[in-house]
Amino acid sequence: MIILILILLVLLSVYTLISKDLLYGTIALSAFSLLSAILFYLLYAPDVAITEAAVGAGVSTVVFVWAIGATERRDKT
Repeated sequence: MIILILILLVLLSVYTLISKDLLYGTIALSAFSLLSAILFYLLYAPDVAITEAAVGAGVSTVVFVWAIGATERRDKT
């Protein structure tokens, strides 16, 4: 189970880095934080898992989406 989560973490981190759309990258980063929280819970660190879920997947995702929404897109035409 832990190996599967680690593989998914690597795949999500690569996708976050190569994503052209900022919103998709932010969603992948949020999923990365959520999987990290699950991994911390499986490694018997529930306090770290709760903090990662609240800050990593919760607050930072809201801030990133808000910042992306406040900017204007430049489409390549």
